[in-house]
Amino acid sequence: MPQIELNGVMYEVDEDGFLQQPEKWTEAIAAALAEKEGITGLTDEHWKVINYLRAYYRDNGIAPMVRKLTKETGVQLKQIYELFPQGPANSACKWAGLPKPTGCV
Repeated sequence: MPQIELNGVMYEVDEDGFLQQPEKWTEAIAAALAEKEGITGLTDEHWKVINYLRAYYRDNGIAPMVRKLTKETGVQLKQIYELFPQGPANSACKWAGLPKPTGCV
């Protein structure tokens, strides 16, 4: 299984870089993954989305659909793409430490 080094620690990831052990996620991991995509300094809006994704995943075992994400957080889809360069699935869910979504996030 592929691994990625973040802040001097190795983590198992899938072929797309998603953590395979969500319970090992930390805020530092989110920041390190964001930096890999050119985002330095996560904002309150980033954390609003990341924390919502983590709570939803914890409660439901899956990532929410994008419509629910935007409705519940108040962050519009256009803004999500500005905050997370590769979109809600490939950036936001990855930074939140969720497994790669199988559906339409």
